[in-house]
Amino acid sequence: MRITHTITELNNAINQLRTGNLNIGFVPTMGALHQGHLSLIDEAKEKTDIIITSIFVNPTQFDNKEDLVKYPNTIESDIKLLEKQAKCDILFCPNANEMYQDSISSDHYDFGGIENQMEGKFRKGHFDGVATIVKKFFEIVNPDFAFFGEKDFQQLEIVKKMVEIEKLNIQIIGCPIFREKDGLAMSSRNIRLNESQRNDAPTIYKILKQVKTKSNLESIENINKFVLEKFSQSKELELEYFEISNEKTLEKTNDFSNSRAFIAAFAGDIRLIDNIKLQ
Repeated sequence: MRITHTITELNNAINQLRTGNLNIGFVPTMGALHQGHLSLIDEAKEKTDIIITSIFVNPTQFDNKEDLVKYPNTIESDIKLLEKQAKCDILFCPNANEMYQDSISSDHYDFGGIENQMEGKFRKGHFDGVATIVKKFFEIVNPDFAFFGEKDFQQLEIVKKMVEIEKLNIQIIGCPIFREKDGLAMSSRNIRLNESQRNDAPTIYKILKQVKTKSNLESIENINKFVLEKFSQSKELELEYFEISNEKTLEKTNDFSNSRAFIAAFAGDIRLIDNIKLQ
């Protein structure tokens, strides 16, 4: 695996590898890597010839600057994990000046309203930051395929919409949520959970599975009451939002077909999100 830090180094590494009709798969990350990230790289291996992974904690997508400061930085162990298990071809680890050059700021996008749902309500400017940095990476890497996890389902739809708006010739692949044995969706933030929080965190997925079952039997009103009651019983988790939304518009819906249930919750100051496809 070749480790690069500048755009010039990355371009040189790509040029050395990309011969003939070989295509490129790209997996962007913010580091603190876990098996969920590796599952994206495994998916990329199935579909592409050259695998490029990036590690960059993007400052413009953090509406909470304290969250940015506390975001895990485990670059040495990340590199070892990629070399030992993932075996990607190129790792790109730029700094903020390399990615943003003169101004660390976001472009503004109109995503047709999906940016205003769920995460967009609680994290102002978040998706402008996501779209801005992903577009920069796409322009630098020029991949044929890019791989994103469905845990951040709204982000996945935002990236697809950005590619459509910018008319980029890149296929976006959504990959299933990778979970711990107890069901907790893998996240870089999980390493910040204390023992009690970690023990309670799988409650989120348990509730989502129960919501999936209830969607065949009960009304949206009863399901909302059920979720609120379950979170009121939790010692460590505080519900930020629960929504059942259409997969395309991401708007709240009473129609359980083509929909997902979404949860965002706090364990202390650590924010956890998860979702599940319903019928």
